[in-house]
Amino acid sequence: MLEQPVVIITGASSGIGAASARLFARSGYRVVLAARRVEKLEALDKEITVEGGEAIAISVDVGKIDAIQEMVNKTLSAYGRIDVLVNNAGFGRTKWLEELDPVTDIAAQVQVNLLGSIQSARAVLPIMIKQESGHIINVASLAGYIASPTYSVYAATKFGLRGFTDALRREVGVLGIKVSAIYPGAVKTEFASHMQAERKTGITTPEALQLTPEKVGQAILKIANGRRSKSVVIPGISRLGLWFEMLFPRLNDWIIEQTFTKPERLD
Repeated sequence: MLEQPVVIITGASSGIGAASARLFARSGYRVVLAARRVEKLEALDKEITVEGGEAIAISVDVGKIDAIQEMVNKTLSAYGRIDVLVNNAGFGRTKWLEELDPVTDIAAQVQVNLLGSIQSARAVLPIMIKQESGHIINVASLAGYIASPTYSVYAATKFGLRGFTDALRREVGVLGIKVSAIYPGAVKTEFASHMQAERKTGITTPEALQLTPEKVGQAILKIANGRRSKSVVIPGISRLGLWFEMLFPRLNDWIIEQTFTKPERLD
């Protein structure tokens, strides 16, 4: 009987991370729940265990290299291998750049969203190289393709994550290691409540286009099981926006300025 695969999911305490953890556990993975809020991780650990799955909770701040390495060490101590890493930890602050705090908003976003994913990938690579197998899945965002006003730093981290994903895939593919990214649009999670967005226009993503954490988790699981491509954009209709951005960048600038930036900044 083949050994059950092991997945590390960062940002597993809520939202996409928690939904993904449940789905991976139900699919036979041993799940490492990694995040800062240990009480939420322990509750999720208990939930998975009650359902017959296997998980461990590890408190980790992906903004700290030592904490990331400790997460990897504890995983190896518990399970002896790492098959999948889901880099999901992240947060956003949607304000005009001059309003963002240089430390808690700007530096912290880069540290967690981008450097946290890079350092986590680097930490698991020696294990995956030794195994001659593994899969690193980076949870990016549509903001990694289309940069909107007030998303300047957040978009920078997600653009960076897209570049990192492509480069790393070309580095380690010959070693039997896969590297993928998923680019979801708006997701119904507590993420939005932390973004500190203040909108005069009241513009939001239409309800019909908002994803559930479970929908994103299902897509991540499909990637891990080899049933989705190296780059997945969801919902599928969002690809129209990507094509429009690529084909008509000046027109897209004008539309965004007229419908959002001017009403928000000048009116």
